[in-house]
Amino acid sequence: MIENLNGIHETVNYKTNTNLRLYNNVETENYPPHWHTPIEIIMPVENIYSVAVGSQTVILNPGDIIFICPGVIHSLNAPNNGMRIIFQAEITMFTAIREFESILSLMSPVLKITAESSPDIHSHVHSLLLQINEEYNSSNILLETVIYSKLLSIFVLIGRNYTNNPLLFNSKNPNNKEYTEKFLFICKYINEHCTEDLSLDKIAKLAGFSKYHFTRLFKQVTTTTFYKYLNLKRIEHAQKLLADPGIPVTEVALGSGFSSLSAFIRMFKLINQCTPTEYRNMFINVTQSGD
Repeated sequence: MIENLNGIHETVNYKTNTNLRLYNNVETENYPPHWHTPIEIIMPVENIYSVAVGSQTVILNPGDIIFICPGVIHSLNAPNNGMRIIFQAEITMFTAIREFESILSLMSPVLKITAESSPDIHSHVHSLLLQINEEYNSSNILLETVIYSKLLSIFVLIGRNYTNNPLLFNSKNPNNKEYTEKFLFICKYINEHCTEDLSLDKIAKLAGFSKYHFTRLFKQVTTTTFYKYLNLKRIEHAQKLLADPGIPVTEVALGSGFSSLSAFIRMFKLINQCTPTEYRNMFINVTQSGD
């Protein structure tokens, strides 16, 4: 359920003394486009459920699991009956782990795990999510610590599944693991340098591939193109700057790696379905309402 919605921003009511929220949702209510700072994990238990992200609609069958990354605008549609586990958790503390941002980048904006698409990890992730559900509804000591340890285990499973998945590249290539680790490094480099003048030629050279070979491999690993990925990271950076009302929007655009204000506004609206100014106003309203 959405308990606090200001515009399209949801403020999550966490369990007392935790940064966690979990409920076994049986409501037939549809939830409008919204975003929030915690990651959201949804797993239907009975009947289907659908999640819309931009123009993409993801249908979830019982047992399917979807991860919705922080800050991603999404809407939810429920059938007339059914039940699903909806789990939300702040994960900012994980960013201190060097590889974590790369794993999160591979999951962005959403990641769907099914028994068919991820046979090596689905049952483990499914089991860990049920354990989180059980722990959350207990009165055990160190409840939050236990849940975060299981959540971190889920991220490890997802990250290693990418690294060890031979389908990402030519299954006959003995360097699959080396390739994937290299692209995790490339994703981390783009995350840290997205505001700079990065070109496809420069990043391909850094990776040690021709531009055309790099383009194909990058799409296989991240399921998106280099420039779409770069723009997404620039917009994420811009969102942080927009939280400061003292920084002009033009300065936010140039400080986030965009060559012009018009290009920035166009890309921002394409990704967030609102203009930078509208986003800033929503953020300010949310902040003021919490005072």
